[in-house]
Amino acid sequence: MRKNWQMTRIVLLAALAAALCISVSCKKSETPPTTKQPTPPAPQKEAVPAIQPVAAAPEQAKEAPKPVAPAATTAASGAKMVPLNIELPKPMFVGTPQDIKVENLEKPLGKPRPPFLAPEGTVLLSRGKPVSASDEEPIIGDIDYITDGDKEAADGSYVELAPLVQHVTVDLEKQCEIYVIVVWHYHKQPRVYNDVVVQLANDKDFVTDVKTIFNNDLDNSAGLGIGTNMHYVETSEGRLIDLLSQGSPKARYVRLYSNGNTSNDLNHYIEVEVYGKPVQ
Repeated sequence: MRKNWQMTRIVLLAALAAALCISVSCKKSETPPTTKQPTPPAPQKEAVPAIQPVAAAPEQAKEAPKPVAPAATTAASGAKMVPLNIELPKPMFVGTPQDIKVENLEKPLGKPRPPFLAPEGTVLLSRGKPVSASDEEPIIGDIDYITDGDKEAADGSYVELAPLVQHVTVDLEKQCEIYVIVVWHYHKQPRVYNDVVVQLANDKDFVTDVKTIFNNDLDNSAGLGIGTNMHYVETSEGRLIDLLSQGSPKARYVRLYSNGNTSNDLNHYIEVEVYGKPVQ
């Protein structure tokens, strides 16, 4: 009996030892999940650089391209710039102009001209002002048509001058700061006028203080020097000459030359508009 009791004690101790081993083994098997739990925070470390582009976004927004034609801006002089309201006549032809073979001819824009920005307070200086011409007896029309405000190409709206080099002169009646000039020769049909030269002066005889602001005479056939401006096809938009980019010169008289056109040897003018401000 005593031997059997000893055997029983041995078996119980062995069973208790086995149970303890199993318990320790189970605890060890449960330990790895607790030690691997720090792994999930790893994405948080990667999230730090992911925030950087968000911080850079404001700088990218500053570098975004500006509108091509802003409604208003500010000139170097501090004056507010606004779109100039130039009233255009009705177009007399549509589509691509016929093939006109003229040297140094600019390509049609194919869309309306962008608004011209001028200093706020710019006025039309030429409306109703006196006009003179090298041809004192026009073939058709009156010289006064050139500043009467009628820009249509219909009969009775234009003046026709003799062949060869002719010119017209608009007297603004006082010295003015000039920002832009728009001229309509004849836009009933597509044509190109030769030797278009535009000059400013405070001398009515254009002997002294003369400034040439446009010249597309490529061979000096008008005798006013060789120009660098391109020839252009007449349209209802007229030819806009930007003088803001030329320093806004001050002058009282505006003279325009031409030397026939691609349809005939005659010279025509529908309207000349001069925009700016009188010099105080």
